[in-house]
Amino acid sequence: MQFSDDSPGTAGSAMLTDRYELTMLSSWLREGTADNRAVFECFARRLPAGRRYGVVAGIGRLLPLIRDFRFDHAEIAYLLAAGAITDAAADYLRDFAFSGTVAAYAEGDLYFPNSPLLTVTGTLAEACLLETLILSVLNHDSAIASAASRMVVAARGRPLIDMGSRRAHENAAVACARAAYLAGFASTSNLAAGFLYGVPTTGTAAHAFTLSHRTEREAFASQVAALGPQTTLLVDTFDTAQGIRTAIDVAGVNLGGIRLDSGDLDIEARNARALLDSLGATSTRITVTSDLDEYVIAALAESPIDGFGVGTRLVTGSGHPTSAMVYKLVAVADSSAPDAPLRDVAKSSPGKVGMGGHKSAYRIIDSEGHAVGERIVSHGEPAMPGARLLTHDVMRGGQALALPTLGESRLFHARALAELPREHLAITGGDPALTAAR
Repeated sequence: MQFSDDSPGTAGSAMLTDRYELTMLSSWLREGTADNRAVFECFARRLPAGRRYGVVAGIGRLLPLIRDFRFDHAEIAYLLAAGAITDAAADYLRDFAFSGTVAAYAEGDLYFPNSPLLTVTGTLAEACLLETLILSVLNHDSAIASAASRMVVAARGRPLIDMGSRRAHENAAVACARAAYLAGFASTSNLAAGFLYGVPTTGTAAHAFTLSHRTEREAFASQVAALGPQTTLLVDTFDTAQGIRTAIDVAGVNLGGIRLDSGDLDIEARNARALLDSLGATSTRITVTSDLDEYVIAALAESPIDGFGVGTRLVTGSGHPTSAMVYKLVAVADSSAPDAPLRDVAKSSPGKVGMGGHKSAYRIIDSEGHAVGERIVSHGEPAMPGARLLTHDVMRGGQALALPTLGESRLFHARALAELPREHLAITGGDPALTAAR
């Protein structure tokens, strides 16, 4: 079989997996245990150092990928040629479609160490096959949303724009924009995120636009003529103070906004606000960009800044340490009989001790509406009065159930965040606000 390096074609969601899943599948099929009932759980043993909470994100992206998890003829032929599967596994995969149940925390909810944030129930084979896909989506999107949520808290109500598309993989950039909006960002520069998920889009202009004209005045006049005086002009290509004067002279005192992208942003913003006000442009907004993260944003809390554009440190590893989620078998039947009892299983190796069993989780809320604990119970136990159930079915029989819209999940995140006592919202290092425990 020939494969072209410069035209690789496409692969379905089922191929977004690790080879060892198929090694296990081939072995289970040979020994006759592939159809034994099993429960797998996605959780994080710990949060990144200093983080108080994590944000669940990616459920809405994940479910369609699970629904469409299929191996076509070309993919199976490749797997056979690569020696990744046996003939019996190839026969199994030709008709494969996930038929189990997925339960999960709601998108936008918070998670903590040991939170059982996603549970897959099905056969041993089908639940195992989903491991890499689940971890790929949830680890990425939750890391972005967790970082974005901290930036939103640091911004104290001032809007944030995701501007990270040019620092990420082209498809990851769309997922980043979605996750950031879920966590409270106001908009994105990524048009695909707007088209696919309804995330509000916004944008200004690059320094190249100014440099493409003979003068800064000509550049501003062109942008205002095309987009109107409510546009935002980038004023720091040459001399910021002169750029502001030219911007107001061209657009008038009702200019929508200016963007600052260099220098000491606190000093630049204070000088810009004073100059704008002196020119009568008291309503012109100031947006700042340039390697922002939650710490820089917090340091600018008292600056006269109206909005922040965040890019590199939102979408790259320097800004969002890994979620470090894992996907582990927690219960399995010893036969394929439909009524065979499930046996709890868990790792006991140092530093990786697991918590076996099919579980559900509740957030315990005190009389003041604050989250004070997260309780893990055996699946099927009676409801805990006064506590908020965290785990809900999102897929049954391989079919996704109705989910909240992205906008609804965004509002839900704000409510979940409000449950944390104020001290746990500080961006300074500290222990997790809660730890999920039996």
